Amino acid sequence: MIYMKNTEEQYEKIINESRSLFTKKMQDYGSAWRILRLSSLTDQIFIKAQRIRSIQELKNKKINEGEYIEFIGIINYSIMALIQLKLGVSESPDLDIKKALKEYDIEKDKTFELMLAKNHDYGEAWRDMRISSLTDLIIQKLLRVKRIEENEGKTIISEGISANYMDIINYSIFALIHLNRKN
Repeated sequence: MIYMKNTEEQYEKIINESRSLFTKKMQDYGSAWRILRLSSLTDQIFIKAQRIRSIQELKNKKINEGEYIEFIGIINYSIMALIQLKLGVSESPDLDIKKALKEYDIEKDKTFELMLAKNHDYGEAWRDMRISSLTDLIIQKLLRVKRIEENEGKTIISEGISANYMDIINYSIFALIHLNRKN
C-alpha cells in the first residue's frame, strides 16, 4: 500500500521534529514539567487545541505562531502526560535529558504502533478528513480525559486516559501531515 508507506515516512518526519523541539526545551528548562499534575497537562493541551480552533475560525491571529507549532506542542505535552502517567508526578525536576528522551521514545514508539494498527483497520480514513475535524476530535478527546480525571481515572467501558492521549498525538500528526501538504 503506497499511502501506508508514505504515512510512515511522514509520521516519522513530524515526530522527529517534535522530539527535536522537546530536546531543545529540555536543554533550556530541564524537566521542570515533571512537577505538573496530569490535570495541568490536560489543561495546557486543551488551551493549545482551543487556540488552533480559534485560528481556524477567525482566520487571523495576534500572536505570530500558527496551527503548526501548536500541534507540535500538543504532541509534546501529550507525551509528557503519558510519561507522568507512567512515572507519577515528581516534587522536583528529576529527569536528566538522557532519561527524559528515553521515556519520550518509549511513548512515541507505542503511539506509532497504535497508529499503524488503527490506520490499517480504518484504511487511512484520516486522509479524507479536514484539519478542523481533527482539531474537534482532539478537543473531544480532551473533554473525555477531563471527565475520566474527574472520575479519578475510573471508566466503566471506555478506554482509559493513555489511549486518549495517544489518539490526540496521532490526530495532531495527521493534521500536520495535511498542513505540510498544503504548503
